[in-house]
Amino acid sequence: MNTFFEIIAIIGIIEAILLVIGGAWAVILWFKGILPVLLRLGNGLAKRKIAVFAKNDNQSSLKKLLLDSKLFNEKNICEITKKEDIGIAEQASLFLVFWHDCKDYIDDIIRKKLDVNALIVYAPRNLGSIPEQQLNELDACRNTAVTNFRGRLLNDIVTAMITTGYAKR
Repeated sequence: MNTFFEIIAIIGIIEAILLVIGGAWAVILWFKGILPVLLRLGNGLAKRKIAVFAKNDNQSSLKKLLLDSKLFNEKNICEITKKEDIGIAEQASLFLVFWHDCKDYIDDIIRKKLDVNALIVYAPRNLGSIPEQQLNELDACRNTAVTNFRGRLLNDIVTAMITTGYAKR
């Protein structure tokens, strides 16, 4: 009977060692995998500037969408309503473009965008689709997304904050 308890004790020690190793491994994986993503998202939401390219009601609607989410600070949203103001976007790391308001000068916006910055084009379906040639030009740019739905738009913005580079300016 004594031998049985000794075997149970050894098994208990082995289980405890495996539990400690597994717990340590889980903590290491959390610090290597989840923590960097959370830090990038936190920096993105707190510090990164968003340039919103749109006119009139569309401008205020997109800004309201961003602010109503309670994820973005108003001071980090830069409003650009005409082609001549594109230079203001230099400080922004994410460009949000309302397609139907800015399609005539989208090439200028693309030229202003740095490779590490994100470009999200919002083109509601009820206003018509983006021509194939211009879709191909957008596809040639890194970190670019096109969306037709407001809910998807917010998701693409948050994803872009995580996946694109954050450089202190």
